[in-house]
Amino acid sequence: MSYSKIAESIGASATLKLNAQAGRMRAAGQPVIHLGGGEPKSKAPDSAIEAGIEMLRSGEIRYTPASGTAEMKDAIIEYTEKHYGRKVERTNVIASAGAKQAIMVALIALVDPGDEVVYPVPFWVSYPEMVRLAGGVPVAVHPADGSFQPTVEEMIAAIGPRTKAVLLNSPNNPSGKVFDREFLQGLISHCQKLGVVIMMDDIYHRLVFDGRQPVPCYDCTDSSVDESCLLVLNGVSKQYAMTGFRIGWAVGPQKLIEVMSNIQSHQSGNPCSLSQHAAAAAIRGAQGSVSHLRGELEKNRDELVRLLREIPGLKVDNPEGTFYCFCDFSAFDEDSTRLAAYLLDKVQVVTVPGIEFGMEGFLRLSYCGDAEDVVEGLRRIKWILDPEGSPELKIGDTVFKR
Repeated sequence: MSYSKIAESIGASATLKLNAQAGRMRAAGQPVIHLGGGEPKSKAPDSAIEAGIEMLRSGEIRYTPASGTAEMKDAIIEYTEKHYGRKVERTNVIASAGAKQAIMVALIALVDPGDEVVYPVPFWVSYPEMVRLAGGVPVAVHPADGSFQPTVEEMIAAIGPRTKAVLLNSPNNPSGKVFDREFLQGLISHCQKLGVVIMMDDIYHRLVFDGRQPVPCYDCTDSSVDESCLLVLNGVSKQYAMTGFRIGWAVGPQKLIEVMSNIQSHQSGNPCSLSQHAAAAAIRGAQGSVSHLRGELEKNRDELVRLLREIPGLKVDNPEGTFYCFCDFSAFDEDSTRLAAYLLDKVQVVTVPGIEFGMEGFLRLSYCGDAEDVVEGLRRIKWILDPEGSPELKIGDTVFKR
């Protein structure tokens, strides 16, 4: 059997592969510590659960319009006004089966074969593959200073005649970097002149620490939503810990949303009606769960960074948001895939190789799980990387050996 060129060019998601591997190890009774995940351990808001139960009991779980229910769109409109200061219409909104689908549908709407999509390094692992799935050419911009944010000039230099979109994620997965106003304003202004769409992946924008506030992208332009170059992408997975509900959305110019909706109608039909009802209830309900999650993540981040800085040779930047730390382990091994495999084999700690995010020598460590896992995972990593450490480490009935 032969396969398409696109199929042969796409690899499996590194993070999902690691999730599956960790699940198999746990099922086999191994004391694995998963520091590679992207799923908060907290529960979905009560408002979402109660709304879902109510709808299930009604038995009316039906098709909806391809771009989402009026209820879901109105909740997104309220969310956009509250968090971005812009009043939009239903025609500016599409709900999708997760933010990932919203990104994918947007790329299909914008990109012809050979067109380019530009994004900074480090990047979320799926960006290059999603661009390729749309027939496009991924263009990664490496900051010359080795930081987690390129300059505006570096980004502009990568934009060429075939560039259709710039894809930004702030706070950034994997680095936790929150892009500053000068960067966003300069890039938005330039793309507005060129007619290049800026896709703002804001999935973590309410999970920002130390009293900081992310810069709402609409604050960086005087253009109306319909006239701007901005497409804002978000969802309920991270901030509301509703990963399994698979509801995301996009807000943007009416014509682009219309094209995206047409594509989605043929691609998958509508997002799940039950999930939309629950997501709308989460957005409109009490927001204490978001504040609680942010507080727990900040405490976990502080502990993770503290423990990492006790390991000689590591270079650690304090994440400003998300629930990831992108740490430079190159002093121990410049091959991040080999190092991640070593940690999994020797001490059963799951991490994600930095090469998957465009930066070799780094590992992404997640702190969205239990605080005890953070502490235990770092204890194991510190032990195995210490050349003068004891020859064995005992964890319950398991004994790790060098």
